[in-house]
Amino acid sequence: MTRRLAQVAKKVGVSEATVSRVLNGKPGVSQSTRQSVLTALDVLGYERPTQLRGERARLVGLVLPELQNPIFPAFAEVIGGALAQQGLTPVLCTQTKGGVSEADYVELLLQQQVSGVVFAGGLFAQADAPHDHYRQLAERKIPVVLINAPIENLDFPCISCDDAVAVEQAWRHLASLGHERIGLVLGPSDHVPSRRKLAAALATAKAARAKLPDEYIERSMFSLEGGQAAASRLLDRGVTGIICASDPLALGAVRAARRRGLDVPREVSVVGFDDSAFMNCTEPPLTTVRQPIEAMGRAAVEMLTAQIQGGAVPPGELLFEPELVVRGSTAQAPRAVVRAEAAARG
Repeated sequence: MTRRLAQVAKKVGVSEATVSRVLNGKPGVSQSTRQSVLTALDVLGYERPTQLRGERARLVGLVLPELQNPIFPAFAEVIGGALAQQGLTPVLCTQTKGGVSEADYVELLLQQQVSGVVFAGGLFAQADAPHDHYRQLAERKIPVVLINAPIENLDFPCISCDDAVAVEQAWRHLASLGHERIGLVLGPSDHVPSRRKLAAALATAKAARAKLPDEYIERSMFSLEGGQAAASRLLDRGVTGIICASDPLALGAVRAARRRGLDVPREVSVVGFDDSAFMNCTEPPLTTVRQPIEAMGRAAVEMLTAQIQGGAVPPGELLFEPELVVRGSTAQAPRAVVRAEAAARG
């Protein structure tokens, strides 16, 4: 019982005494705090006290495209905790190959009469994918918040990391290290964030009077294996610096270099995107562009709860600034190293 009180108190951000008062039906606790405690019980998998089981918590769908990429569990943790503090219970919907489709999940959520839905990635980020189920949510006026890509012609509020700034930071970092042959490993051609990253890379290269030919741009599914295959093709063309659209893609690029006997970062530099869990524990530790997960997740919940409560939320996209995190997977370009060593000897 003591352990349960401590876990619920930590989840909600209140004292154990407050949790105890709620569970025992005692007065002196606000309705919002009371609801948050009950929601935390649901989220943590504890049974409600018998006298409180009739009170059904308000449900919010949390739709994720996968759990293999650690960035999505990170989003789920932040968003789920913020929802619980608002007295809302997250219903996690994760897609798997051959499993329940995103459209089917939306139908199930509508049957559960959810108060709203947060999409942390999914088909909305693919311009050529079917979007009918999103229109269904809009027609029923269900509060929705999207993360990292808006849907054209649908005015859902959107929280995004600024892809243009992310690529500019990564490109300038590699250029400052002397890299001239910089390649990109992006997602599929209809993936909206990847399109934005490509546009930003082209603009940054042009401004720096650098080259970014088509053969330095590769696309892949978002997986370590996909990153490895795409990076192998770039290495065939002499690229020395690789910017990837996700951390798993970047880890695949590191593997591709090593399979060829190339040292990372001495011979090839690699930059990821997300700064997901354990990227500081890889070998070498991954240089990457960090998404502000905590701030983005909490902002998404704030926008959703404002809609649920009938408040006005401006349509459009709210952009969050990324941060370049320099670790051990980037270094001076090979020719720059040779020049530096020659200068030291001279």
